[in-house]
Amino acid sequence: MPNPSLKDEDFYQTLRDKGMSKEKAARISNARANPDQHPSEKGGKARPYEEWTRDDLYDRAREIGIDGRSTMTKAALIEALRNH
Repeated sequence: MPNPSLKDEDFYQTLRDKGMSKEKAARISNARANPDQHPSEKGGKARPYEEWTRDDLYDRAREIGIDGRSTMTKAALIEALRNH
């Protein structure tokens, strides 16, 4: 059954097959389908996660709902945030 919230279901499925989360795959596939958005271009001016403190990373992980964050190391938090 087609999902009306997805603009490019084939690309979405390709991203899911590569291991991306449903949310991330949907964001990227929908952005790619919109000619006004350019998902491959560099985004904002935020500092790289490696420059964040573990507490800042933990807070960001809590904001977006990453499970298991309380036991994660800084490196694990960075990986979880990048792959969410």
